[in-house]
Amino acid sequence: MKAVDKDWPELPYAAWKDTYATLHLWTQIVGKVRLAHNPWLNHSWQVTLYVTPHGLTTAAIPRGERAFELAFDFMDHLLLIHTSDRPTRRIRLEPKSVADFYGELMATLRELDLAVELNTMPCEIAQPTPFELDRAHASYDSEYAQRFGRVIWQSHRVLERFRSGFIGKASPVHFFWGSFDLAVTRFSGRRAPLHPGGVPHLPRRVAQEAYSHEVSSAGFWPGNADIDASFYAYAYPEPEGFRSARVAPKAARFEPTLGEFVLPYASVREARDPDAALLEFLQATYAAAADRARWDRAALECDIGQPGIPRTL
Repeated sequence: MKAVDKDWPELPYAAWKDTYATLHLWTQIVGKVRLAHNPWLNHSWQVTLYVTPHGLTTAAIPRGERAFELAFDFMDHLLLIHTSDRPTRRIRLEPKSVADFYGELMATLRELDLAVELNTMPCEIAQPTPFELDRAHASYDSEYAQRFGRVIWQSHRVLERFRSGFIGKASPVHFFWGSFDLAVTRFSGRRAPLHPGGVPHLPRRVAQEAYSHEVSSAGFWPGNADIDASFYAYAYPEPEGFRSARVAPKAARFEPTLGEFVLPYASVREARDPDAALLEFLQATYAAAADRARWDRAALECDIGQPGIPRTL
């Protein structure tokens, strides 16, 4: 196997779309468990999942004096339920319906005295079915689940490098289960106009709180039937001239249907230096947004961080 196939594997939407759809809903169930326990943070940061070497995790969730964690392991194909006071429980990741996955997880949490009530209607999905009734989505291709895990790990690694070059307010690199994308966001520090909302099955007040301040955001999205897996970048509010900006690499383009710049994942994995190609896109699209919105770049930016070396003041 070539290094690029191992580290940046192929991930064509058509090849794993059924697994993708099922996994999207499984992550929503797990994410809603975190949402039910964690106090609200700015921009909904309390709901996200975090990338691990094997997949995605909620990190520690408080439950009174106890704590627990739900972690997707796409290498060993398990959902791991760690608690602060009991042995780890495991749920197999294998072809099973969303309803069965939901029922199995809720039953296991009850056995661990961690019962929770959720809003079982999926978010940010058109024409959703409540989790407990969804038997249509029941696919799990272990090979593509592993590939997805590797892709988000490699993407996370480069996004973290990009994040280190900003000393203004910036989000963690984290995974939003509603939209099923990995994201990192930079903030100018200025308030933004109220977001108009319009995201399927997402309350307008959530979108307005999430976009309360000017942002330049970027990340990775596995795609859909019209747009294959891609890296993306957008600004809110979108400054005049942003969508007509010329950005690198050559394969990058503005996608009007999304209101975002996109860089096909395939072009990154096939590049001579995938890290450099992705960093070029991230920096170019950020600069296009920051310059046109007149951010104070000199006050907000710094050199890319180096391991073990404090920044020079």
